[in-house]
Amino acid sequence: MKYQVRKKAILLLEDGTIFHGKVVGEREGTSFGEVCFNTGMTGYQEIFTDPSYYGQIMITTNAHIGNYGTFSDEIESDSIKIAGLVCKNFSYNYSREKSDLSLEEFLKKYNLLAISDIDTRALVSYIRRNGAMNAVISTRVDEIAQLKEELASIPSMKGLELSSKVSTKEPYFIGDENAEFKVAALDIGIKKNILRNLAQKGCYIKVFPFNTSFEEMESWNPDGYFLSNGPGDPEPLKDAIEATKKIIEKDKPLFGICLGHQVIALANGIDTFKMHHGHRGINHPVKNLLTGKGEITSQNHGFAVSKESLEKNPDVEITHIHLNDQTVAGLRMKNKNCFSVQYHPEAGPGPNDALYLFDQFIENMKKVTA
Repeated sequence: MKYQVRKKAILLLEDGTIFHGKVVGEREGTSFGEVCFNTGMTGYQEIFTDPSYYGQIMITTNAHIGNYGTFSDEIESDSIKIAGLVCKNFSYNYSREKSDLSLEEFLKKYNLLAISDIDTRALVSYIRRNGAMNAVISTRVDEIAQLKEELASIPSMKGLELSSKVSTKEPYFIGDENAEFKVAALDIGIKKNILRNLAQKGCYIKVFPFNTSFEEMESWNPDGYFLSNGPGDPEPLKDAIEATKKIIEKDKPLFGICLGHQVIALANGIDTFKMHHGHRGINHPVKNLLTGKGEITSQNHGFAVSKESLEKNPDVEITHIHLNDQTVAGLRMKNKNCFSVQYHPEAGPGPNDALYLFDQFIENMKKVTA
């Protein structure tokens, strides 16, 4: 191990529970956020750079983190987005030949606080029983009372608007400008791999800031609209919800993923809710109710669409169900060109079972442009 003597660190949950560990590398300090866990056995770099995780302290359940280093092409945004990292065993050395940085160097580059030697099995079991909550990781192990005071002032994820923290400030373009389809993508926390998949399917994408109006997007004359994934509570996204209502009213081809899925629900008057501890991993089972087929999916969300509320809306139907807890995993409007899913068909790394959803979006645009 690179560091023979490592500084002590703690994870303090808002209910007062403390887990003891050690800081990764030489970084000292304190970081706050909602604690959550991801059950994926691989893909830590993509997780850490996913905008959907903004403001969250990530617990990785795989026993070894860092063993294959990091590679510059495998990021989902321009920087690390998690608020902090908690893991069991941190690997300072890596074995993958094409990696350009160790995970330690990668975390240092973005000044992220990480702690290891935590009993992550016990910690994840505790969260599964007691629910997601705010937490702090810190090397100030002798200042528990002060840390509790500071933690008490951190706002709950419920009601928190975070898309503005991760969205682009100015519109930008992805793909071939001579591509068959033009897609206006509303960036409420978009992942790069979504844009890669759309571009590979023959789309030229203009990515707009989170609060862009329908009129501004429409002035580009796109063939379809896309609502991205993202962090935080969907309810405060009033501009995105209003723009979505107008897209639906005009019956433009519309596809939403994750937070975008929740925004589509809210635009239809369907409620969303904060989950007990969310779905985060790359092996979540989903059933497509339209085909009867099962899918293994990548998921990352702490909010969901209310099944009870959706079933009261005669214009919307459930298309996919999460098989572990029967939550809504997909929906479509019966008389409009609009559908969405709660999971990530662009998963990378992860299963490719749901890539057909991009094809479905392309087919919807073809019907309109034919």
